[in-house]
Amino acid sequence: MDRLIPAVIGLLVGLAVLSSCVFVVNERNYAVVFALGEIKEVIDEPGLYFKLPPPFQNVQQFDKRILTIDSADSERVQTSEKKNLLIDSFVKWRISNPRIYYVTFGGNERAAQERLLALIRDALNASINRRTVNDVTSKERDKIMQEIRANTEAAAKLLGVEIVDVRLKRVDFVPEISESVYRRMEAERKRVANEQRSIGAAEGEKIRADADRQREIILAEAYRKAEQIKGEGDAKASAIYAQAFGQDREFYRFYKSLEAYRATFGSKADVLVVDPSSEFFRFMKSAEGTAAPAR
Repeated sequence: MDRLIPAVIGLLVGLAVLSSCVFVVNERNYAVVFALGEIKEVIDEPGLYFKLPPPFQNVQQFDKRILTIDSADSERVQTSEKKNLLIDSFVKWRISNPRIYYVTFGGNERAAQERLLALIRDALNASINRRTVNDVTSKERDKIMQEIRANTEAAAKLLGVEIVDVRLKRVDFVPEISESVYRRMEAERKRVANEQRSIGAAEGEKIRADADRQREIILAEAYRKAEQIKGEGDAKASAIYAQAFGQDREFYRFYKSLEAYRATFGSKADVLVVDPSSEFFRFMKSAEGTAAPAR
């Protein structure tokens, strides 16, 4: 029994020493091996590795996944029009060089986030200060995000990190100018609406004038054709009358005299002062209904 206890203790010590010489690197992490406080090796492949026991060598692991910096406070940035905007943004980043990252920040992720936020803030101010409110809110929003990333990429690389993406979540006016901006936007929309209504009214008048002109042309053309048809009808009627009356000239004279009588004695109040023996009463003097011989 006295011999068993030292053997067990020796086994436990051996296992403890062995466990301190073995470490595992998974696919989500980098492993930095330190030898007496100095970086000896950076491991980025997953697997089982061996090292010397502390204090000769120790290992510190860093996350190699894409990380997010989502600031809780909005940045107050001024545009080229001297208008203040409140901008919420977030940054996607990752450790690209664990050796430089450790030397720069000592492995402190919070310090790295603060440094990156300062870089993003400077690039954001530089991009927004050169643009108008309309550019920032709509026209060049994507361009601004690409520009911020490009302007911080070189500086981030010197820190051992990589800026994967920068996004503007919300762009808003500060409270003191929001109301005036809304009023100006409302006035602008009303101006555009009135302009469109004026254009519509002008187009309507133009269409109505063109319709009236076409109406006059159509009526004039119809009247011309009607008169032409009427003239042709009168000409044909006259030709028929001439042909019919030409067969009996005496009947033609009699028919014309009846028309003259009808036109003359159309009303009881009509008074005609004429010689009874005149040619006008020629067909009234014959008892047989024929014209009296002319004298």
